[in-house]
Amino acid sequence: MLSRRLLRVKVAKALYAHLKSGSDNLKATERNLIESIDKAYDLYFQMMSFITEVARYAESRIELNKQKKLATYEDLNPNRRFVDNKIIRLIENSDSVNDYLASHKLTWAKNPDAAKDVYNRLVETEFYNKYMSQSINTFTDDKKFVEEFFQWLEQDEELAEIITEMSIMWADDYGFALYLAMRTVQHTKASHEEIRVLPKFKSEEDLDFAKTLLIKSLVQYEDNQEVVDRYSKNWDVERVVFMDCLIISIAIVELTLFESIPVKVTLDEWIDIAKYYSSPTSSNFVNGVLDKIVAEFMESGRINKSGRGLL
Repeated sequence: MLSRRLLRVKVAKALYAHLKSGSDNLKATERNLIESIDKAYDLYFQMMSFITEVARYAESRIELNKQKKLATYEDLNPNRRFVDNKIIRLIENSDSVNDYLASHKLTWAKNPDAAKDVYNRLVETEFYNKYMSQSINTFTDDKKFVEEFFQWLEQDEELAEIITEMSIMWADDYGFALYLAMRTVQHTKASHEEIRVLPKFKSEEDLDFAKTLLIKSLVQYEDNQEVVDRYSKNWDVERVVFMDCLIISIAIVELTLFESIPVKVTLDEWIDIAKYYSSPTSSNFVNGVLDKIVAEFMESGRINKSGRGLL
């Protein structure tokens, strides 16, 4: 399922696009946010189906080798461990996966060489050759191999580039989609007759969290920036970049609006997001400013958390 971390990033990007475009259409920005979230979930299924595309290509190679005029013993008696992998077969025959792909028109048809190119890189890897050389093949072996495959794909820059070309909304979702695919495989047991796909959200509250965080951040943006400006005066001007201020503004909304989210969780999440989506010094700046804001808001009562351990 899509994590709160991913939803926070989606909110930050939607707010950034709204402010930079000069738009005043809150509904359109909210629709863009929801579409971006939906697309991230689409990519999970797209990547789940990719291993079946690679296996189909591998099987086509096996069939071509059998038809050689001077076929070798290996050509006629191929090692089918990869193409017969039980996890891959479960994914390939999964109604949940196939129905989602069909209903959302997700396919690899426009990128026919992607599976071939990845397969050619795959056969050179140590984990593939170790798997293929095993004398005994178990469900556990098949499962471990597929997990390693998705983990290996995280480092495949060529495929990541293709994903971005397929949809600009997928630019930062590649690694997370592969993580969801790995989690799906990890939860699969030999007794399962079908792959059990992960739900889009862990809780029904997650989508409301994202939409509320976005809208409130838009409505309160100017007021929050006054707070940010007040605590930014002692920092070098070069450190104060637009994205830093935007991140702090959203964090303020989360700190003051969502009573069930601990202060520490909010701070850790947004400081970490700043490391990846702003400047090299952003995390220090965001951390320093938010610490002062939290101290002020706790004293004035603007931060009210309910439940134990939420401060």
